[in-house]
Amino acid sequence: MESKKIYFASDFHLGIPDHASSLAREKKLVRWLENIEKDADEIYLMGDIFDFWFEYKKVVPKGYVRLLGKLAELTDKGMPIHIFRGNHDVWAFDYLHKEVGLTIHRDAEILTRQGKNLFLAHGDGLGPGDSWYKILKRIFAFKPNQFLFNWLHPDIGTTMGLFFSNRSRLANVARQKVKRKEIPLEEEMLYQYAMRKLALMPDIDYFVFGHRHIPVNTTLKDGSVLIILGDWLTRFTYGILAEGEFSLAVFEEAD
Repeated sequence: MESKKIYFASDFHLGIPDHASSLAREKKLVRWLENIEKDADEIYLMGDIFDFWFEYKKVVPKGYVRLLGKLAELTDKGMPIHIFRGNHDVWAFDYLHKEVGLTIHRDAEILTRQGKNLFLAHGDGLGPGDSWYKILKRIFAFKPNQFLFNWLHPDIGTTMGLFFSNRSRLANVARQKVKRKEIPLEEEMLYQYAMRKLALMPDIDYFVFGHRHIPVNTTLKDGSVLIILGDWLTRFTYGILAEGEFSLAVFEEAD
């Protein structure tokens, strides 16, 4: 009998750059879930599932029914599916848990799976630099600000969110109008963060992040490994933990 695997994916940014291309990515994501469900023990979605998401008390953003329906189908069958909130879905509260059955993680988690210690986080706000975003994160997490945004009519609030999303750098990456900026791995903030954490937590076997949109699978020291999952804007990469070994793969459907 084939051993069960744990799957990881991140940064789908559904909603950009337009409805048609977002829908195509969503359908591909559903096909990936159908492909992995036969041997998946758990699934971890490591953040930025949506490019904009805000849960009003009685309203959630329109769309994404194929993905949400598939996730609900899997959790109804008993599949554990976890979601880590990213910087684009920081306003995910309880809808995805109550209606879809996902386990929502708001902070980094340290888990033991297949005899390995995993440090899991979306990755936003970690490491040196990124000061402006760290300020914005505090603003978005400030409950009075969430309360005030909640009083905007959903059509206004969601339109505002999608307006800025569709003019972002990531939307232009999805349109392939801009190139990704590549920097040496040692300068990557998540690499530097993992190295500092490793000095404090030498028992961590795998640091697993999203956020940076680059696929990385590299040994840090003493066998500890840094994983950055890439994205589903243009790369369609995902992670697999099987028998204690972590690998990255690209979802390429057979013709």
